[in-house]
Amino acid sequence: MDDPPAPPGHLTARDTQRALGISAGALRNLVYRGQLTRSGGTERHPWYAAKDVAAIAAKRQARAAA
Repeated sequence: MDDPPAPPGHLTARDTQRALGISAGALRNLVYRGQLTRSGGTERHPWYAAKDVAAIAAKRQARAAA
């Protein structure tokens, strides 16, 4: 079953995984470590702020380029 759509400026957990190229477990680790916080949704279907996801992606890209 698909996640309910996120409001503008937010990504679902599945969209966040695709944007970062990570698994569900890796996403849970980001949240657990405080590197990414939920910005809405429900416990089962969280949303993440698109700007926060973009910042993590940029940081990963910069680290890979170094």
